[in-house]
Amino acid sequence: MEGAIPIATNTRIAVVTGGNKGIGFEVCRQLASKGITVILTARNEKRGTAAVQELKDAGLHNVIFHQLDITDVPGIARLADFLKARFGMIDFLVNNGALGAVEYVEDPANIAATSEEKLRGMSKEEREVWMYSKVRETLPAAKEGIRTNYYGTKDVTEGLLPLLKAAPDGRILFVSSDFGLIGQLKDEQLKKELDDIDNLTEKKLDEMLTTYLKDFEAGALEARGWPTHFSAYRMGLVAMNAYSRIIARRHPELCINCANPGYIKTDMSVYTGTLTPAEGANNLLKVLLLPQGGPTGKYFDDGTEAPFV
Repeated sequence: MEGAIPIATNTRIAVVTGGNKGIGFEVCRQLASKGITVILTARNEKRGTAAVQELKDAGLHNVIFHQLDITDVPGIARLADFLKARFGMIDFLVNNGALGAVEYVEDPANIAATSEEKLRGMSKEEREVWMYSKVRETLPAAKEGIRTNYYGTKDVTEGLLPLLKAAPDGRILFVSSDFGLIGQLKDEQLKKELDDIDNLTEKKLDEMLTTYLKDFEAGALEARGWPTHFSAYRMGLVAMNAYSRIIARRHPELCINCANPGYIKTDMSVYTGTLTPAEGANNLLKVLLLPQGGPTGKYFDDGTEAPFV
């Protein structure tokens, strides 16, 4: 963890998960550029510290590193204790940390080095098909992805809620994707239940994910109407989107939204995206920094409000 840095009494405080690279790193950069104090978190201490140093070398000294594995509940508690002791509250939580929930056939960076020419001229849909060919859907990766992308994100959110509620305008942003939209599911009854926000519960989400993983293990994803490409990544986002609506209803004093940054060139997408991480981060900040009293419990696509379906 970084040593003490002077903090202005009127500065706002943001926590960003998965902040050492890609979109998360750019979110940290852009928030810090606006004078917001940023707690950049990452699983790997060496990489997280290096990311903070890169920002400081660029003149952004209002960034602090704190190690965080979002699947480590005691680690979440340690982060919350640090934030409470240091700041007493936080203004923003950006839930960005996530896994692809697949096994890559080789290091995405190596694939990227030889893919630029092949991808040139491809549509978004063609790029996605090419991306699918570079991964394997495996049960261990699916389980780890669900545990991280949904349950880890949920645990971080619950752990930091008291600090957000202590702020005058606490905000939570879930970094989402069109991969998490309800409409991709084939089960009409499940789609209705996920969109019935007045009656949706976390128990229902647990049941959905348990059934999904059982069907994955049985090789029955397509037969049961589940997504089949980046399957667990999609289902983790479906659950995360639904959870965001549940807690937005539960905590109307906070501003809680999901946002799709766009199709971004990162290792998760095997660098097939059409937008840079900086462009994606800008789309996220459009939502995170909406005027006070703005929409909550909503989904945004490229900075514009859109349906969850």
